[in-house]
Amino acid sequence: MNSEIQVIALDPGPTQSSWAQWRRGHRFEAGTSPNADLVQFIEHNRQEFADAILVSEWIQTMGAIVGKEVFETAFWVGRFCQAWPGRFERVYRTEIKLHFCGTARAKDPHVRQALLDHFGGKEEAIGKKKAPGPLYGVKGHAWSALAVAVYWLETHGIDAGDCKGEQQWLVK
Repeated sequence: MNSEIQVIALDPGPTQSSWAQWRRGHRFEAGTSPNADLVQFIEHNRQEFADAILVSEWIQTMGAIVGKEVFETAFWVGRFCQAWPGRFERVYRTEIKLHFCGTARAKDPHVRQALLDHFGGKEEAIGKKKAPGPLYGVKGHAWSALAVAVYWLETHGIDAGDCKGEQQWLVK
């Protein structure tokens, strides 16, 4: 795989979405943005993202009745993919849960704990203000976007933590 690979992962929502950006040898970034702002950002930076991969968590209802929020989320995933200049993929949350926890019954806190363990435990992964770890500042749904990114990287044979030893990762 290309050493210049860049992955943008999304945890989409009906009004705002969380995102995580990973580039080998660069800093890691994550955050949450209003959907319209995120589409504008993608459109404005199309050239930068031409060779990047967009990976979005996809809707999975498991037979449950869904409401307006699910349809709005699907609409926004479509907008993100339409604005994206290159390759995009969708992954189901169940795949992510199985990858990190070995069970589809895992909840978000279990996936978060697995991510913390993956990056050396809470103390090393998060760190402190004066000595931040690679996941310092990750909060809210950005954990889910981070899980999407790490899942995709690892299932494609890429070590998501390959720059944590030499570079300080930045999380917005």
